[in-house]
Formats: sequence, C-alpha cells, structure tokens
Amino acid sequence: MKRSIILLVAFSLIALHGNAQKYLTRTGKVSFYGSTPLETIEAINNEVACVLDAEKGSFIFQVPVKSFKFEKSLMQEHFNENYMESSTYPKAEYRGSIENINDIDLSKNGTYDVKTKGNLKIHGVTKEVSLPGKLIVKGNNITVQSKFKVVPQDYNIEIPGVVVDKIAKEIEVTVNSIMQTK
Repeated sequence: MKRSIILLVAFSLIALHGNAQKYLTRTGKVSFYGSTPLETIEAINNEVACVLDAEKGSFIFQVPVKSFKFEKSLMQEHFNENYMESSTYPKAEYRGSIENINDIDLSKNGTYDVKTKGNLKIHGVTKEVSLPGKLIVKGNNITVQSKFKVVPQDYNIEIPGVVVDKIAKEIEVTVNSIMQTK
C-alpha cells in the first residue's frame, strides 16, 4: 500500500512537471491583409490551434482554412473555392522551433523577441521558412505575436487573370494568439 502511494505521488509530480512546460490554445487568432489600388482583402480566423513545448522550443500552429471570415461573403466563397481549395486543403500549418529558446526565461514576465524556423504548409505546399516573433509572458499565459508576408504564387495558389490586379502579390499575415499552460 505504501509503495502504491509513493508511485502515485511520483507519477503525479512527473505529470505536473510535463504539463507545466506545454502551452496551448484552440482559439488562436491569425489574420491576413492584402491591398491593391483596386481592392483590399482581409480576413480573420479565431479557431487556430497552437501548442508550444516551452522546454524544447518546438511548436505547431494549425489553421482551419474555412474558418477565415471576410467582410464580404462573396470574397469568402471565392477564397475557399477558387484560391485555397479548402475542401482539398483544409488546413494550413506551421511546425517548427524557436531557435533562441535558451535565451528566454519563460518563468519571468516580459516580452521576448524570438527567431523561429520551421515548415510552413499552405495549399498542400510545404516551404522551410524563418519567421520573427514575440513571446509575451504574463503569469501562466504566453501571447505569441508575429507578422510576416506570404507570396500566394510560392504555394501554387493560382490567381485568375481576370482578378490578378485585385489581389496583392504579397499577403501580410498577423498572428496574435494567447496560450495557457495545460
């Protein structure tokens, strides 16, 4: 009986330690913006799943493509059916690591500049990228912020000639997701 209690306490401590190093959310926010003289296109997605292993510095962001919301429903329909083909490619994903994780003390509140490297997968195409970001630590929460550009052509997203002047050559992506320990 005594041995069972000791094992139970030991496993509980191991589980608590393992959980304390993971941060996650299922309500992360990613938005994008593109502008030309003819059209401004922007959308927001509040259904992004993010997991950060703070000890290793590894992370994954999964973005359900159909969850982007546009001001105009016709833009949303064209985005999903004609450009992103979200029935065929339902998720975009960024999986990688924080290169300078050893320079960051996530046990202390503060704002930390980070350099990430990983694989960005959009529209079935995976590219290795390096992206800048910030981690804002406040209590048991970490806010991840990043801003970067994506070129649709790099991910085999075809823009029909009739609307090519309405869609920006580069799309600015903004990440602002609050994660909690689990």
